[in-house]
Amino acid sequence: MVSMANVLSNADRTAVVAALVEGNSIRATARMTGVARNTVTKLLVDLAEVCAEYSRTKLVDLPCKRLQIDEIWEFCYAKEKNVPEDKKGVFGYGDVWTWVAIDADTKLVPSWLVGPRDGGSATELMQDLASRLANRVQITTDGLKAYISAVEDAFGGDVDYATLQKIYGTTTEGGERRYSPAECLGAEKRCIVGNPNPHHIATSYVERQNLTMRMSMRRFTRLTNGHSKKVENHAAAVAVHFAYYNFCRVHMSLGKDANGKGRTPAMAAGVESRKLDIADLVAMLPDSENKPRSK
Repeated sequence: MVSMANVLSNADRTAVVAALVEGNSIRATARMTGVARNTVTKLLVDLAEVCAEYSRTKLVDLPCKRLQIDEIWEFCYAKEKNVPEDKKGVFGYGDVWTWVAIDADTKLVPSWLVGPRDGGSATELMQDLASRLANRVQITTDGLKAYISAVEDAFGGDVDYATLQKIYGTTTEGGERRYSPAECLGAEKRCIVGNPNPHHIATSYVERQNLTMRMSMRRFTRLTNGHSKKVENHAAAVAVHFAYYNFCRVHMSLGKDANGKGRTPAMAAGVESRKLDIADLVAMLPDSENKPRSK
């Protein structure tokens, strides 16, 4: 078994990352690839740094028109009710939220953030998002009040913004409430700023992205023990996921390129001319085999 990340070949690294982005846990990836668990974790954290930097530099001047934003819950270390007294209130122990913005047309995710579910996180996400856009956009969020002031701080009046608040019923069939979502009885649309097109006030794409995240990252899968023990590792998994999702994963709904192959969100948004492979992400690591090594 290989135990040191700096002796892994690019092929081994690619196999590890491929297993992770397809929803396997650290332990399952270690069993599948023969790479030690600590090495898998170190590779994930190292790759996250280069993926985050690559995303920061590429995702600028975006031609997005319609954006949907939501936050998805997970926990680190332990569930909120089981967090030790000396760690209560410390971010990274208990509830952790991942904030996500998605372009409804290209399916690109231009901004995301791992943080608490509060106004500070909402503002940070919106300000990052505003800095990446080339045009005035329409934004839809759920009814979380933190979004309203965050959008105002980031965009002022130069945005068409609406909220969509879904109304759910209650499930009364005993334990089924724990595993099945409540019935959606309706939705209330509310215009907040500008003149949003009512036909595009929706959160369906970002809610589908929530499912993609739960399917693609074991840390987000409900009712398992695959949750992150450290919030830093959790954030690393998210950064790698979105780099893979934006630049490597083909979406058939986006049509085909000139060569008849499927397009990625980054291609649809015009920030990349070709589909990247996992090997391309691995090659960005500082000690990649494709770069000169110091003796």
